[in-house]
Amino acid sequence: MMKKSPNATDEQQLIDWLLEGDVSIQYQVQRDLLASDQLHLQDRIATEGWGAQFLSFRKKEGHWGERFYQPKWISTHYTILDLKNLAISQNNHETRQSISQVIQDLKGPDGGIFPIGTEKKSDVCVNGMFLNYASYFLIKEGKLKSIVDFLLSEHMKDGGFNCNSNTKGAVHSSLHSTISVIEGILEYKKNGYKYRLEELQEAADKSRTFILQHRLFRSDRTGNIIDKKMLMLSYPSRWKYDILRALDYFHFAGVNYDPRMQDALDILKQKRRKDKKWPVQAKHPGQTHFDMEKTGGPSRWNTLRVMRVLKHFGDTE
Repeated sequence: MMKKSPNATDEQQLIDWLLEGDVSIQYQVQRDLLASDQLHLQDRIATEGWGAQFLSFRKKEGHWGERFYQPKWISTHYTILDLKNLAISQNNHETRQSISQVIQDLKGPDGGIFPIGTEKKSDVCVNGMFLNYASYFLIKEGKLKSIVDFLLSEHMKDGGFNCNSNTKGAVHSSLHSTISVIEGILEYKKNGYKYRLEELQEAADKSRTFILQHRLFRSDRTGNIIDKKMLMLSYPSRWKYDILRALDYFHFAGVNYDPRMQDALDILKQKRRKDKKWPVQAKHPGQTHFDMEKTGGPSRWNTLRVMRVLKHFGDTE
């Protein structure tokens, strides 16, 4: 049964608190909670706050860290993913230039980005994330075709994806890989790309079913929790799957409420602090440019994300 959203006074207080945060948070509050696309706020993301900080670490050669994927969280790959998730302008010149450079330098024999190892096989998870931000930053469709081909070639029979499918012979899909790929497919569709779109949408449909069959975090065979870390609220998510990331994806994809989401929704509500905000419970270890928020404290990122999930699905029971 669906109920009304949380107490209006509490909600307004939370929105006021969110609007005191970074300009990227302000913009997404306006867009996702208040239905007001304040583009002047989006334009400011590149010149102040977190967005400006991320851009300041870009090397004169056009990359972050030690090029595409090293060290992980300060690499070109993850920094551009962070910038995309901040909702920086899609026309940001520096970011688009860096993506084009990656495509030029790092396409492998299988058509994917980031060939690794002696066999030069690309990583499914990385290419899902790459499709996500390359589509967001409006890279020409012709440059993305081989990445689409590669991802579709790795779609597994059980409906999802696994980054070990082309290297170690995985026989069961991974929630981590699956969410990364379908986020990429969603962004590809949203920005008007057409190449093999029907096949991508079919793969995304089957992947969503795969996630729902696992009730977002449970084994489809035993019903046990797959990994308790999937229940922890962290941000940025990096390549890691968790229930909030999944529900936020379902919200952005316009997927209607499904009873198989209920366990995850209940857990999210239970994680609310006494001050009505949601915390940062964990961080994925590794070198960062800077920390947007502190572990253990109230999180504007997670509060925003939970609020837009509950707005979409309703306050369920």
